[in-house]
Amino acid sequence: MTDPPAWRRYLELCKPRVVVLIVFTAVVGMFLSVAGWPPLHAMLAGTLGIALASSSAAAINHLLERQSDARMARTRDRPLPSGQLAVENVLGFAVVLGLLSMAVLGFWVNVLTALLTFLSLIGYAIVYTVWLKRATPQNIVIGGAAGAAPPVLGWTAVTGQVDPHSLLLFLIIFAWTPPHFWALAIHRRADYAAADIPMLPVTHGLSFTRLHILLYTILLVIVTVLPYLTGMSGLPYLAGVTVLNLGFLWYAARMLMSADRQLPMQTFNYSVTYLFMLFAFLLIDHYFTLVVG
Repeated sequence: MTDPPAWRRYLELCKPRVVVLIVFTAVVGMFLSVAGWPPLHAMLAGTLGIALASSSAAAINHLLERQSDARMARTRDRPLPSGQLAVENVLGFAVVLGLLSMAVLGFWVNVLTALLTFLSLIGYAIVYTVWLKRATPQNIVIGGAAGAAPPVLGWTAVTGQVDPHSLLLFLIIFAWTPPHFWALAIHRRADYAAADIPMLPVTHGLSFTRLHILLYTILLVIVTVLPYLTGMSGLPYLAGVTVLNLGFLWYAARMLMSADRQLPMQTFNYSVTYLFMLFAFLLIDHYFTLVVG
């Protein structure tokens, strides 16, 4: 089998599937921040800057995790542990992406968005990856703050300020992250144990983790009702998110009662669809309300 072309290796460093979800939530934040349509220049430049920053953070994560990745079956074929890319090349790639993102956001969007994006990049790529991930089994709970920032970044890209409603979007992703990631951690428990990473299933066992997935899912259900209760969204969103929440609760309850090895990944995959659809419902509701109103 021939090695993939260089561009594909660098694209893999950016974790494109993750970045797509990040950018989507940021773009929804842009649309929700205004009554009509967000300014085109802010939307385009903001989207580009956030995507570049997310890609830079992902590349730094690849760089810092290369030794752990080499010990995990899921990640040992990544460009760095497999020797397809050199450390110095990945470092240069990550730095260039990071600088470009700050330039785009600082010069063509606003300084607040650039600052918050930089803090999110550092939070994920450095604080979480270097310290939190190996410091505590609550790593993903605390570190989830960095991953929850994109809707706030999208909002500030358009308005230049942090709005309380944007913080509700932050809170939704913050509450969503633990059950989402712990489902994957259960599936990959042996890998994390081999890499000496204290993920919750490794340190506290599978039953404990399954229980906490259910508890955090219940918390998520409560949090996702807040946009309706605060008047940020209406009945179309509430109807859609209720269906989504019932699905997530069903998966979480099944995981608690069953040791089926397929369930963790099914739950993980559902959680990705869940977040995408939740933000889609927020967007649909926003413009439905404007048209009807």
